[in-house]
Amino acid sequence: MNQPALSSMPAPACVGILDSGIGGLTVWSAIKARMPQLPCLYVADQAHLPYGPRPQTEIRALVSELSEQLLEAGARLIVLACNTASAAALSHLRTRFPDTPFVGMEPAVKPAALHTRTGVVGLMATRGTLQGELLRSTAARFAGTVKIVSSECPGLAEAIEAGADSAVLRARLDEILEPMRAAGVDTVVLGCTHYPLIASTLTQVLGPTVHLIDPAPAIARQVERLWTGRVAAPGDRFASTGDPDRLRAMLRRHFQLDTTVEHWPG
Repeated sequence: MNQPALSSMPAPACVGILDSGIGGLTVWSAIKARMPQLPCLYVADQAHLPYGPRPQTEIRALVSELSEQLLEAGARLIVLACNTASAAALSHLRTRFPDTPFVGMEPAVKPAALHTRTGVVGLMATRGTLQGELLRSTAARFAGTVKIVSSECPGLAEAIEAGADSAVLRARLDEILEPMRAAGVDTVVLGCTHYPLIASTLTQVLGPTVHLIDPAPAIARQVERLWTGRVAAPGDRFASTGDPDRLRAMLRRHFQLDTTVEHWPG
């Protein structure tokens, strides 16, 4: 299926949303639930997926270039809907583009610490997020309050991106999450935007009494606070630096949305 070139499209004022793949769609969905008429331009950098194992300097370069392109395409506010990219590049982006509001993903350790009854919190995240300074500083503030059991969940985001079925995901999660179950977690922070897409499978593995914390609603509230533009654009736009049909299939599968996906030069 031939996709229209991004450069041929108009560039109305919008919120730009950037992720390495489909995970940021959970943030887009939360934003639309709060502000249905807000114009959004979603870019999935699937040509460079996954971000997790990449050096921070490379991630900064990738998201800096994509942010500049988003601004040229009309973005007045940019959401970095990726925990790994936020950990690596959020501060850098705010310095490089001082006139643009950036909203990033912050590890939801604080609400988890307030919610837990057992004092044991699970944290599912990629290696890039777990090694980031933002998580270290956040976790340090609550180190005396809760025990944090973390897992970098190797290959999980990629499996979700590839559309793995629930049986395959459950087998992988049984292994990944066993240390959390053994430690008695009652609250688990979803530290990658891909993970809310498999919330039902996570509940099957962890048990129905374990509370999952998805930071997307908090991001949506922050976007609502910061957005000063119009909220009556005709619709959202979606683009991928990789195969547009792949992103289109995931929009249908997870959000029942059948729409055009443009190719972004990346």
